[in-house]
Amino acid sequence: MTDEYAVLGDCVARERRSDWPALRHPSSGRAYDWRRCCTTSWKVGNYLRNEGVREGATVGLAADPVPESVLTLLGASMLGATVQFAPPLTGEQGSLKALVVPTARVDDYDYPPGTRYVAYGEEPADPSYAYFEREVWSENPTAPPDIVRPETALLAVKGRTVSHGAVMDAAREAVEALGLDADDTVAVRGPLTHPGVVAAGTAAPLLAGGEILLPDEEVSGDCAVLGPDRTADGVPEARTLSADSVL
Repeated sequence: MTDEYAVLGDCVARERRSDWPALRHPSSGRAYDWRRCCTTSWKVGNYLRNEGVREGATVGLAADPVPESVLTLLGASMLGATVQFAPPLTGEQGSLKALVVPTARVDDYDYPPGTRYVAYGEEPADPSYAYFEREVWSENPTAPPDIVRPETALLAVKGRTVSHGAVMDAAREAVEALGLDADDTVAVRGPLTHPGVVAAGTAAPLLAGGEILLPDEEVSGDCAVLGPDRTADGVPEARTLSADSVL
């Protein structure tokens, strides 16, 4: 289970498709089994690839705990692109190849023409913005052909990058620390801007074959990954792990 998954995209390989739960967002009522999680991630990757996203490119992504954030992270990761959660509102030429944010906030950003704006949620009124739901739905449900290496940067965090290998090593530590298996649901109770939350809250449950839960306050998982400013007090899950402890 652990050694064969060298990069994040390995977690959504073709052979992992099943009707087992993989991703759930109670606030919107959306849930993805492993089959749909894999194929949607592939579709996101293929769409971004058609927009010119490749290894060395950066995809800016809202850090909201919604399925679009996780699916875009997975899709971009399969291209070798670097993901920057909560990017600055303005940027220079070439700083982002694509920007994926809610439609309600897309006008807050000011990037030059080289950045492709992709909005999710309500369909954007401005036709120059791509509409995530429409573009992804129409894409080919096959895994992108790109080859990604463990040393390839996956996350851009506060002026540094974190590689696929580092995230997957941290995910393995989280699997062991929480005792995760395919029956476990991991609640993400921390910001995706923290690399430890990405590693333990998204990569670890995928590595174990379990489920990622993007919870509201009334829904709990079997265990939880906590952000740096949150303690186990008041958290409904008995098993918890601090993101700071893994990455």
